[in-house]
Amino acid sequence: MQQISQPIDQDLVLIGGGHSHAIVLQLFGINPLPGIRLTLISNTPHAPYSGMLPGYVAGFYKFDECHINLRKLAQFAGAKLIIDEAIGLDLANNKVLCANSLPVAFDVVSVDIGSTPATISVPGATEFAIPAKPVPQLLAIWHRLLEEIAEIPKKPLSLAIVGGGAGGVELALTMDARLRQILEQTELPADILQIHIFHRDGEIMPSYNGWVRRRLQKILRKRAIQLHLGETVCAVEKQNSSLIVHSESGLSVECDRIFWVTQASAPAWLQDAGLATDERGFIQVSEFLQSISHPQVFAAGDVATIIQNPCPKAGVFAVRQGKPLYENLRRSLLAESLKPYQPQKQYLSLIGTGTGSAIASRGAWGFGPSPLLWWWKDWIDRRFMAQFNALPVKSK
Repeated sequence: MQQISQPIDQDLVLIGGGHSHAIVLQLFGINPLPGIRLTLISNTPHAPYSGMLPGYVAGFYKFDECHINLRKLAQFAGAKLIIDEAIGLDLANNKVLCANSLPVAFDVVSVDIGSTPATISVPGATEFAIPAKPVPQLLAIWHRLLEEIAEIPKKPLSLAIVGGGAGGVELALTMDARLRQILEQTELPADILQIHIFHRDGEIMPSYNGWVRRRLQKILRKRAIQLHLGETVCAVEKQNSSLIVHSESGLSVECDRIFWVTQASAPAWLQDAGLATDERGFIQVSEFLQSISHPQVFAAGDVATIIQNPCPKAGVFAVRQGKPLYENLRRSLLAESLKPYQPQKQYLSLIGTGTGSAIASRGAWGFGPSPLLWWWKDWIDRRFMAQFNALPVKSK
C-alpha cells in the first residue's frame, strides 16, 4: 500500500549543533511530530562535546569519540542539515539569515550556538590571540602546534593562557601534560616548555570553593606552570616572530601562542535582530527556555540566560536543558501550554589534570586529584556520547 505523505504545516529550525540541540534531534527522531519540517543549521558537521575536549587535548580520546556526528543525527531525526553560519534573524518575517545560503523560514526557531570569549576590549587580542571558542578553530590550531613540535622538536615553546577560570586552568593542565609527554618521548629537556596563565583576580577559578582553588593552584605550581595572578591583560602585540602579552601592572611576557579563555560573550547579531538580551548579548529567556521578547524564539545552553534563575555557562546545564527544550518546542508547535525548567542549584564539576586524574567539586565540597575520579568522568562522558553513536534502527 502506498503511504500518504503528511502535509507540512509548520517549520521548526534549530540554529547550532550544541548539546541541547543534539538531544532535541535525538528525541524528535525517537518520537517524530507529524506535519513538522525540521531543519538544523550548523557551521560544522561534527559538534564537539565540551566534557571530553580537555581529554582530547591531552591525547586520551580520538576525534570521533568526542564529536557528535550531526549528519547522522539529522538523518535519524528526519531533519534537513544546512552546513552554514547563521548571521542574523529577520523576526518580522520569521527567517534565519545565513552567510552562504538563502534565508530559512520558520514558525518556531531555537538557538543553541554556545558562546565565544570576549576579546574586543583588549587591543591586539582579536588579531593575535586564539579564542577557546569556536572549538573547531582551537583544535585546528592545536593540531598544527603539535605538528610543528614534531618537525622542530628542540625549539623552545612558550604558551600564554589569558583567563584563570576553570576553562583556562584545565586547558593549561591538559596542554602541559600532552606537550611534556612528547618531550619525554623525544628525550628533550622539560625546560624548553613554558606555560603562563594570566588572571585578573588574586586567585584562580573564583566561582569554585577555596579548597578546590588552592588544590589546583598547588598542582599548577608543582608542574611549573607560571601563574600571573592579579594581572589584567591590557594589550597584545606582535614583535618580529613573537607575541607579547602586556598587563596593566607593567608586566610583559613574550610567547609563541596566546590562548584566550576569558568571560564568555554572544554574537552581536542576536541583539541586532531585536531579541531581548542581557549585558553580554545572551538571549534572555523565561523558565520555559522561550525568549521574553519573541515567543517564536527559544534558546538553550551558553547562549541563553534564564532571567528567573541565571545558570553558569557550563556544559552540564546545556545537557540538562535538552529534554525540557524538546518538550517545549513540541508543545509550542502543538499550541499547548509550556512546562517550566528548573536548573539545579549546585552541580558536580570534574576537572581533569591531563595526567589521568581529576578533581571533584560541588558547592563547598572538593576531593582529589584521583584516577578514580577521572574514571568516573570518563564513564559519564562516554555514556552521554553513546546515545548519539548507537541510534535505534528505524523501521521503514
